[in-house]
Amino acid sequence: MFRIMIIEDDDKIRSIVADALRKWQYEVIELTSFERIRDEFTATQPHLVLMDVNLPVYDGFYWCQQIRAVSKVPILFLSSRDQNMDVIMAINMGADDYVQKPFDLSVLVAKVSALLRRNYTYQDDSLQITHRQLVFHLSNSSVQFGAQTAELSRNEFIILQTLMRNIGKIISRDDLMQVLWNDEQFIDDNTLTVNVNRLRRKIAALGADDFIATRKGMGYIVE
Repeated sequence: MFRIMIIEDDDKIRSIVADALRKWQYEVIELTSFERIRDEFTATQPHLVLMDVNLPVYDGFYWCQQIRAVSKVPILFLSSRDQNMDVIMAINMGADDYVQKPFDLSVLVAKVSALLRRNYTYQDDSLQITHRQLVFHLSNSSVQFGAQTAELSRNEFIILQTLMRNIGKIISRDDLMQVLWNDEQFIDDNTLTVNVNRLRRKIAALGADDFIATRKGMGYIVE
């Protein structure tokens, strides 16, 4: 089930939108406190954010930047502002779409569905893999352990995905290098070691020690 976070300080609008989304079987997170939005986002890991521009304390543009610093999750702005400059600013800040108030609920739900389809098009992949309390979010290329989250590079993502889809199985260095770089023959073998070590450090910094084990002369394994 997709989780959608609504960041809207108008109680009536927030409630109406939340009810409409729940009818379409979405899980909805309604924020009623607006001082620690980034922390709430990190803790709940929604698949999409609906956010008003005019918010208490800091506006939606500020929080869009804060979320973009840690995630590529789709963000859709809801706003009564109708100036082109506001739309341009929202897109430049990293928003994926902009809906002006008042809006048609059916149009809003359609836009939400389209953004989710566009951003989560994994054929047979689930949206996340969980093992030993570590949550690997395929949707935004991040790992989470408790309340701590880290974003992965492309190579780190591929390494962890390969290992976590083969839990309990040793993956050889040659196989990992093939997945990462295909037939590029001039990649230094040490480059794989550097990437694996970076990934290990990120995971260990979250509190999950010894998550990736080395089998000398054989490869790597997540047990």
